Amino acid sequence: MLQYPVELPHEAVHLFHDDETGLRAVVAIHSTALGPAIGGCRVQRYASESDATRDALRLSEAMTYKNALAGLDFGGGKAVIMLPDDGAFDRPKLFAAFGRCVQSLCGRFVTAEDAGSTVADMQAVARTTPHVAGLPQRANGLGGDPSPWTARGVFLAMRAAVAEQGGGGLDGAVVGVQGLGHVGMVLADLLNGAGAKLLVSDIDETRVAHAVARFGAERVAPDKIVTAPMDILAPCALGGAIDTTTVHRVQARLICGGANNQLAHPALGLELARRGILYAPDYLVNAGGIIAVCAEYRGGDVAAIEAKVADIGPRLVATMRAADQHGGTPNLLVDRQARRIVAEGWSRRRAA
Repeated sequence: MLQYPVELPHEAVHLFHDDETGLRAVVAIHSTALGPAIGGCRVQRYASESDATRDALRLSEAMTYKNALAGLDFGGGKAVIMLPDDGAFDRPKLFAAFGRCVQSLCGRFVTAEDAGSTVADMQAVARTTPHVAGLPQRANGLGGDPSPWTARGVFLAMRAAVAEQGGGGLDGAVVGVQGLGHVGMVLADLLNGAGAKLLVSDIDETRVAHAVARFGAERVAPDKIVTAPMDILAPCALGGAIDTTTVHRVQARLICGGANNQLAHPALGLELARRGILYAPDYLVNAGGIIAVCAEYRGGDVAAIEAKVADIGPRLVATMRAADQHGGTPNLLVDRQARRIVAEGWSRRRAA
């Protein structure tokens, strides 16, 4: 009905409505082969419920791949909340209602913050369900906004890819950061510390002005950043930065960012490779946040998070070498690897 192509079918898609709070939400559970589905709660305005559902479907599939590749004992899921048309809604009550929706799934889905939601929102969710993470940071360092972990994983992956390509370090490299939200701004800070020259773009001019003042960055219009001359492009806004038009106009030699679903379609990775552009699969390099969320939910520790995030760079390098040795593109190679991990998870469950 939604005409959404998937390699692995979704286990369940739930549509929730709450008249009292104005909540309209979609929870897509893509796979529980490796454990309960886990994924953030995206909050934004959608043109229709079909658009929101389609977004949840694609994001949840990416979470399955992300969690599998990161070696996490969780499956993939995603929640999407459609912002009410009335801007005067009661936000804590809306998220408490969303928590009741999560609770009704009996532990098959665990949520956390994502684009458009916050730690405070997750506190409201926690009033009505225990199946939530991204709560205020504890004394042991777990919890809080996981975005800095996402940014750190992307930074480490970028640095490793540049070194593997024989480019030395990031000092002097021109890096375009598209989107200066929680992940993009932290990534810009890390890149600035490494000596990179920054091009920045965001629909929020206040964020751009902050980056220009703090990092000496150069502002680029939002509709120009993807195709501007640069060494590295870091998409950190919403998905689809690389589509059938921009794929032919990208001038960077490496694409490595924090956004989910950076390719409008996986086949675009082939065109990037044909043009000599390395695409670092988003669900491989931006796993730092979900690694932190899972550790918080299961009771891990910061040292374990640091170790898993540090593995992201070497994992990308191994993928690059496999692509060179066996052919194919990094994103299609890790797609197959993730599907194999999920299939093995189902086999273990059937045998148990």
